[in-house]
Amino acid sequence: MICLYRFFQGLIRSNTFLLGVFLKMDNIAIYPGTFDPPTNGHIDLVKRSLRMFDKVIVAMSVNPTKTPMFSFDERKQFFMDEFQNEERLSFVSFDKELLVSFSKKVGAQVIIRGLRAVSDFDYELQMTLMNRYLDESVETIFLMPIQEYSFLSSSIVKEVASLGGDVSSMVPSSVLSSLKEQFNK
Repeated sequence: MICLYRFFQGLIRSNTFLLGVFLKMDNIAIYPGTFDPPTNGHIDLVKRSLRMFDKVIVAMSVNPTKTPMFSFDERKQFFMDEFQNEERLSFVSFDKELLVSFSKKVGAQVIIRGLRAVSDFDYELQMTLMNRYLDESVETIFLMPIQEYSFLSSSIVKEVASLGGDVSSMVPSSVLSSLKEQFNK
């Protein structure tokens, strides 16, 4: 009996995600990014995340090295257009705060990160290890978008759109309309 108790005690201490399973807590994940604008790759990862978690928080950060093309409200609306009536999805903005600290603040036990290519992995591995160093109770999982979106990034989409290229298969229709408005000024 003591061995079984220690086994569950160890699981609970080492992994908040498993704690949620045992105690029937909501399993909440946070999907951070700038999403400026959201691509079909981002949409794919949100859909797949909603199959795994009770709640997904899309956390839109402000990247100090980039000037956003779209406001937080516009980016939020792009997602809302794709996920109408999805009550398990919420949107927040965060800035100048460690992701692991922010994750704890909003009750997320898991950070979702997208991997497009091997080159993403080096950076993501460093960030994951730093996050784990800062707070072992927040886990990170990596998801890869479906193959047809594996090369997409918001930056590439904006660049192609700005030069008149067709990005209709790369972004949701609401994003496409807004990109056309931005670049036809």
